[in-house]
Amino acid sequence: MKKIGFAFLISALAFSGCRSCKSKKNDKKPDVTKRAKADLREENNDVDFQAFVGRLKAAVAARDMNAIAGMMTSDFGYALNPDRSGEGVFKYWDENNLWPELEGILTEKFAKKGEYWVAPPQWADPTLSYDGYRVGIRRVNGSWKFGYFVNG
Repeated sequence: MKKIGFAFLISALAFSGCRSCKSKKNDKKPDVTKRAKADLREENNDVDFQAFVGRLKAAVAARDMNAIAGMMTSDFGYALNPDRSGEGVFKYWDENNLWPELEGILTEKFAKKGEYWVAPPQWADPTLSYDGYRVGIRRVNGSWKFGYFVNG
Protein backbone atom coordinates (compact mmCIF):
# COMPACT_ATOMS: atom_id res chain seq x y z
CA MET A 1 0.00 0.00 0.00
CA LYS A 2 2.87 2.34 0.78
CA LYS A 3 4.36 1.67 -2.65
CA ILE A 4 1.09 2.60 -4.40
CA GLY A 5 0.76 5.81 -2.38
CA PHE A 6 4.37 6.71 -3.05
CA ALA A 7 3.96 6.04 -6.81
CA PHE A 8 0.79 8.15 -6.85
CA LEU A 9 2.56 11.04 -5.08
CA ILE A 10 5.53 10.93 -7.50
CA SER A 11 3.23 10.85 -10.55
CA ALA A 12 1.18 13.78 -9.18
CA LEU A 13 4.33 15.84 -8.74
CA ALA A 14 5.56 14.92 -12.23
CA PHE A 15 2.30 15.84 -13.95
CA SER A 16 1.85 19.10 -12.03
CA GLY A 17 5.00 20.46 -13.67
CA CYS A 18 3.98 19.32 -17.15
CA ARG A 19 3.14 22.23 -19.53
CA SER A 20 0.68 20.20 -21.60
CA CYS A 21 -1.53 19.67 -18.55
CA LYS A 22 -1.90 23.40 -17.81
CA SER A 23 -4.84 25.38 -19.13
CA LYS A 24 -4.45 27.43 -22.31
CA LYS A 25 -5.98 30.61 -20.86
CA ASN A 26 -2.68 32.47 -20.77
CA ASP A 27 -1.97 31.90 -24.46
CA LYS A 28 -2.92 35.23 -26.07
CA LYS A 29 -3.27 35.56 -29.81
CA PRO A 30 -3.04 38.91 -31.57
CA ASP A 31 -6.39 40.48 -32.38
CA VAL A 32 -6.35 41.20 -36.10
CA THR A 33 -9.81 42.80 -36.10
CA LYS A 34 -8.76 45.92 -34.18
CA ARG A 35 -8.04 49.20 -35.98
CA ALA A 36 -4.64 50.79 -35.96
CA LYS A 37 -4.44 53.27 -33.13
CA ALA A 38 -3.12 56.71 -33.84
CA ASP A 39 -0.78 58.29 -31.35
CA LEU A 40 -2.89 61.22 -30.17
CA ARG A 41 -0.75 64.20 -29.36
CA GLU A 42 -3.71 66.06 -27.97
CA GLU A 43 -7.45 65.64 -27.72
CA ASN A 44 -10.00 68.43 -27.58
CA ASN A 45 -11.78 68.28 -24.24
CA ASP A 46 -13.26 71.79 -24.49
CA VAL A 47 -16.85 71.78 -23.34
CA ASP A 48 -18.00 73.92 -26.26
CA PHE A 49 -16.28 71.60 -28.78
CA GLN A 50 -17.83 68.50 -27.20
CA ALA A 51 -21.25 70.22 -27.17
CA PHE A 52 -20.86 71.11 -30.87
CA VAL A 53 -19.94 67.53 -31.78
CA GLY A 54 -22.90 66.27 -29.73
CA ARG A 55 -25.30 68.59 -31.57
CA LEU A 56 -23.77 67.60 -34.90
CA LYS A 57 -24.15 63.88 -34.12
CA ALA A 58 -27.80 64.38 -33.16
CA ALA A 59 -28.53 66.42 -36.30
CA VAL A 60 -26.85 63.81 -38.54
CA ALA A 61 -28.73 60.96 -36.84
CA ALA A 62 -32.02 62.82 -37.41
CA ARG A 63 -30.89 63.91 -40.92
CA ASP A 64 -31.83 67.45 -39.93
CA MET A 65 -30.43 69.26 -42.95
CA ASN A 66 -31.34 72.73 -41.66
CA ALA A 67 -29.47 72.19 -38.39
CA ILE A 68 -26.45 70.68 -40.18
CA ALA A 69 -26.39 73.52 -42.73
CA GLY A 70 -26.23 76.00 -39.85
CA MET A 71 -23.20 74.18 -38.45
CA MET A 72 -21.28 74.09 -41.76
CA THR A 73 -18.76 76.53 -43.16
CA SER A 74 -19.84 78.38 -46.31
CA ASP A 75 -17.20 76.51 -48.33
CA PHE A 76 -17.98 73.07 -46.85
CA GLY A 77 -15.97 70.39 -48.71
CA TYR A 78 -17.73 67.14 -49.57
CA ALA A 79 -15.75 65.57 -52.43
CA LEU A 80 -12.10 65.54 -53.47
CA ASN A 81 -12.27 64.00 -56.93
CA PRO A 82 -13.68 66.12 -58.49
CA ASP A 83 -13.30 68.86 -55.91
CA ARG A 84 -16.74 69.88 -54.65
CA SER A 85 -17.76 72.35 -51.98
CA GLY A 86 -20.69 74.54 -51.01
CA GLU A 87 -24.15 73.74 -52.43
CA GLY A 88 -25.32 70.21 -53.22
CA VAL A 89 -23.83 68.43 -50.25
CA PHE A 90 -27.07 66.83 -48.98
CA LYS A 91 -28.05 65.63 -52.45
CA TYR A 92 -24.57 64.12 -52.82
CA TRP A 93 -24.88 62.35 -49.44
CA ASP A 94 -28.32 60.99 -50.38
CA GLU A 95 -27.21 59.79 -53.82
CA ASN A 96 -24.14 58.02 -52.41
CA ASN A 97 -25.80 56.80 -49.17
CA LEU A 98 -23.16 58.52 -47.03
CA TRP A 99 -25.31 59.27 -43.98
CA PRO A 100 -24.36 56.02 -42.16
CA GLU A 101 -20.67 56.63 -42.94
CA LEU A 102 -20.89 60.16 -41.54
CA GLU A 103 -22.61 58.89 -38.39
CA GLY A 104 -19.85 56.33 -37.90
CA ILE A 105 -17.00 58.80 -38.38
CA LEU A 106 -18.55 61.21 -35.87
CA THR A 107 -18.33 58.51 -33.17
CA GLU A 108 -14.52 58.50 -33.49
CA LYS A 109 -12.19 60.59 -31.35
CA PHE A 110 -10.95 63.89 -32.73
CA ALA A 111 -7.30 64.90 -33.08
CA LYS A 112 -5.61 68.16 -34.09
CA LYS A 113 -4.42 68.47 -37.70
CA GLY A 114 -3.44 71.97 -38.72
CA GLU A 115 -6.30 74.37 -38.02
CA TYR A 116 -8.84 71.51 -37.94
CA TRP A 117 -9.90 68.94 -35.40
CA VAL A 118 -10.31 65.77 -37.42
CA ALA A 119 -11.83 62.33 -37.01
CA PRO A 120 -10.81 59.59 -37.18
CA PRO A 121 -7.52 60.34 -35.42
CA GLN A 122 -5.64 58.17 -37.94
CA TRP A 123 -6.05 61.04 -40.41
CA ALA A 124 -4.02 63.33 -38.13
CA ASP A 125 -1.12 60.88 -37.83
CA PRO A 126 1.33 61.42 -40.72
CA THR A 127 2.94 58.00 -40.16
CA LEU A 128 -0.31 56.31 -41.19
CA SER A 129 -1.37 56.72 -44.79
CA TYR A 130 -5.08 57.00 -44.02
CA ASP A 131 -7.23 57.62 -47.09
CA GLY A 132 -10.75 56.80 -45.93
CA TYR A 133 -13.66 59.04 -44.95
CA ARG A 134 -12.85 61.86 -42.57
CA VAL A 135 -14.39 64.97 -41.07
CA GLY A 136 -12.88 68.28 -40.08
CA ILE A 137 -14.17 70.86 -37.60
CA ARG A 138 -12.58 74.26 -36.98
CA ARG A 139 -13.23 77.57 -35.28
CA VAL A 140 -14.60 80.35 -37.49
CA ASN A 141 -15.05 83.75 -35.84
CA GLY A 142 -15.12 82.14 -32.38
CA SER A 143 -17.67 79.43 -33.24
CA TRP A 144 -17.10 75.80 -34.15
CA LYS A 145 -18.00 74.94 -37.75
CA PHE A 146 -18.20 71.68 -39.69
CA GLY A 147 -15.61 72.20 -42.46
CA TYR A 148 -15.51 69.00 -44.49
CA PHE A 149 -16.53 65.37 -44.87
CA VAL A 150 -14.54 63.74 -47.66
CA ASN A 151 -13.07 60.44 -48.79
CA GLY A 152 -9.67 59.79 -50.31
